Amino acid sequence: MYDFGELKQKIRQVEEWLASELAQVRTGRATPAILDSLQAEAYGSKMNLKEIANIVVEDVRTIRVEPWDTSLARAIEKAIITSNLGLSTSPFEKGVRIIFPELTSERREALAKLVRGKLEEARVSLRGLRDKTWADVQEKEKKGGMGEDDKFRLKEEMQKQIDEANKKLEEVVERKETEIKN
Repeated sequence: MYDFGELKQKIRQVEEWLASELAQVRTGRATPAILDSLQAEAYGSKMNLKEIANIVVEDVRTIRVEPWDTSLARAIEKAIITSNLGLSTSPFEKGVRIIFPELTSERREALAKLVRGKLEEARVSLRGLRDKTWADVQEKEKKGGMGEDDKFRLKEEMQKQIDEANKKLEEVVERKETEIKN
């Protein structure tokens, strides 16, 4: 009757987008994912840190970045400092230690608000997907591809999928907020 495959794929993309956005929001814990978007000057071009170094979580507040070529340690340190992520660095013989400072209560609230904003962006995307799919279903009904009962049954099925996706997104954000507040 109607294939929701494209809708499911787009929902997955929205979920993946939100997960990647939330991974870049700094919590009080040391997480290597925060460094995913950072690039350092290496061999005449910009390269991702994970391409030029080993990134290891030392403890709850410290990440150790050990470049495979120790001459890149300065470039890595510079990339971290200029990223404005609010992280401090400490060079050591094999590379750079990144220290995550304690979050203030104001900063925690600001991060929680940022996370909620990302959730709202994801919800807007889902609403757009729902509207596009609904318009497609209505178009098929007008062309005689299905009856009115089928159209409303498909609308309910589509709404279930959107509601389920919204619930998943909400759960992901709640986990992130808990991470931020603790």
